Amino acid sequence: MSKKVAKTNALRILDSKKTSYDMYEYDISDELIDGKSVCEKLGISELESLKTLVAHGKGNAIYVFVVSINSELDLKKAANICGEKKIEMLAVKDLLGITGYIRGGCSPIGMKKLYPTFIDIEVKDLETIYVSGGRKGLSIGISPGDLANIVNGKFGDIVKKE
Repeated sequence: MSKKVAKTNALRILDSKKTSYDMYEYDISDELIDGKSVCEKLGISELESLKTLVAHGKGNAIYVFVVSINSELDLKKAANICGEKKIEMLAVKDLLGITGYIRGGCSPIGMKKLYPTFIDIEVKDLETIYVSGGRKGLSIGISPGDLANIVNGKFGDIVKKE
């Protein structure tokens, strides 16, 4: 008998919108939840595996950026795409209160509010990308277009180039 997976906000939203996705659970007992370790556990590339980064601009403006784990967010490009002069990464201590998620389990889907979300243009044409399912040890495989539709996301050039 298979064990039932507790639904996260991300999974509930995908189900309610009848969006196609695959769910992948992985062992976190070794406490290795960094992007590279997750890729190894799931057998996926670092380009396909995305991290969710949360930043703030002037005032209380919150922005979400979804980039491959092997990429680095370019804060100048990110500020520009948001129409801000400058943005800063959100402190980890503020993540739960603002998003409803913790570090290592922050999904771009199902945050407390639907914040402006930007997805790296480099993953737009991939068949499947993998994002957090809303808790440590859970990833979601989804098409980039479906992710953008669910979070009202926009694709853009937001990462540093080597």
